[in-house]
Amino acid sequence: MTELLILYVLLNRDLTMYAVQKHIEDVFAAYTKPSFGALNPALKRLIDKECLSARKMLSDGGKLSVYYSITTQGKNELIRLILDDLSDNPLQFYSNARIRLACADVLSADEKKRLFFNVKSRAMQFKTQAQNILNDEYTHTNFYQKIILDNTVCDLSNFITIVEGLEKDNAGNS
Repeated sequence: MTELLILYVLLNRDLTMYAVQKHIEDVFAAYTKPSFGALNPALKRLIDKECLSARKMLSDGGKLSVYYSITTQGKNELIRLILDDLSDNPLQFYSNARIRLACADVLSADEKKRLFFNVKSRAMQFKTQAQNILNDEYTHTNFYQKIILDNTVCDLSNFITIVEGLEKDNAGNS
């Protein structure tokens, strides 16, 4: 997911690693906060895959800085990462799906339609699993587990409603 975030923030301007982290925090702090320790290897991987280019420049203060810029291949990789298969792990799914939806503005109408369908389908699957556990009289869940499962069902219902709104907006703008 770090690579997706890097590519997304580099779409509009070339940035240093520090500025990449700052822009990711500014836009995605509610979902994630990658450290420099996560950014540095991700930047190197993206350069190795020719998704980014790096150039060294002297700053106004005379300090050598590395500026990263996205390539055409990087733009294609960003779209691929947004549309990539979603996790079977509910916790990873929820976090990654929100980030992908937040980046959907770079997709075509058909690509958005595909993303929204995939996110909604997976969310419905997880909601059904949680409801089945709640409704199964043979599954021994305690009071606290039932409260958390009920909250999960509510969260996923709200999330599905949001995705349906995005689908309607996308259909209206097509």
